[in-house]
Amino acid sequence: MSGKRKIMKWSLIVVAVLVVSIVLFGAWFISLIPPVPESVRNIKATAPADLPYLTENIVPYRGKILAVVTSTGQMGSSGKSTGYELTELSRAYYVFQANGFEVEVASPLGGAPPVVIDGEDMNAFDYAFLNDTTAQAKVKQTIAMKDVDPKAYQAVYFVGGKGTMYDFPDNEYIQALVREYYESGKIVSAVCHGPAALVNVRLSNGDMLLTNRQVSSFTNREELLLIPDAAEIFPFLLQDKLIERGARFNEGFLYLNKVSKDGNLVTGQNPWSTWMVAESVIEQMGYVPKQRVVTQEENTISILETLESEGYQQAKVAIDRFCTHDPASIDRRLLAMHGVVAAMQFDGMKVVKLARLLSYSNSYM
Repeated sequence: MSGKRKIMKWSLIVVAVLVVSIVLFGAWFISLIPPVPESVRNIKATAPADLPYLTENIVPYRGKILAVVTSTGQMGSSGKSTGYELTELSRAYYVFQANGFEVEVASPLGGAPPVVIDGEDMNAFDYAFLNDTTAQAKVKQTIAMKDVDPKAYQAVYFVGGKGTMYDFPDNEYIQALVREYYESGKIVSAVCHGPAALVNVRLSNGDMLLTNRQVSSFTNREELLLIPDAAEIFPFLLQDKLIERGARFNEGFLYLNKVSKDGNLVTGQNPWSTWMVAESVIEQMGYVPKQRVVTQEENTISILETLESEGYQQAKVAIDRFCTHDPASIDRRLLAMHGVVAAMQFDGMKVVKLARLLSYSNSYM
């Protein structure tokens, strides 16, 4: 056998072994993902009255907070649909409500805005929001920004969703409200793509609001991993624009929680930052947030943050901390999802670590 044929033969053998190994690993990884628990399947009928966080230890009325969502239902000329992210509104809505604030919802155009609902990310609070007749009346007939009375609210919260990239930056009513709130000391907050509301705001002295302000938002890495042609679809990449406007961009780990607080400006990186952004708004207003049961998703995000910052062994310790008392206290499907994200990045070592963590967490079941 010639030298070339030997090389070809062994190359084919190596490729075959790699393919078989990947297939077997993939099958094993999939087998680690538990089925959707019955308790999760039953939460679709959840109503606000079913949530002790809302019904117990009622906090006295403290005023109003304005939530602003996008009116844009398509990403430019791409044909891809978008809207506001339901979970980024629903969870903050109930944090604000539980802490004594009535929430009203506005949008650039008013009326019924488009919404993005990702069933895999939904929890009891999100379904309660869909079943909440009062909340649904507000989102089906949002207040047009031109009709908003800024003096009626103690804070503003800009909900994410990719549509914000098109109709938040140049909206004169958004700019005026943000400027008034920021200069008067009221809280200005935003999550994920919501900080698009801040990029063109100038203060009364002509300075850009964002100059030397610490800010977090959906990052370039997060955007481009999901939408490789995002730079062509959107008017700009949000991280780039914030930095261009003078912000000190505070970037966290990929698809994990990161919140920045700079005076009366509160911003969060992505949907997994929503809980902390909302509770930070309450804190920045001078109140202690009402205690609530931390969700499975938040516990899992904490484990993933530990993996990133402290390594595999400490991530196992974090699993022990949560699962020793309640094996159902973490979301194993979210662990698996981050394994898929790692695979999309061709990070084989992280895929293996996440698979091992998933397997380890299953030992508690």
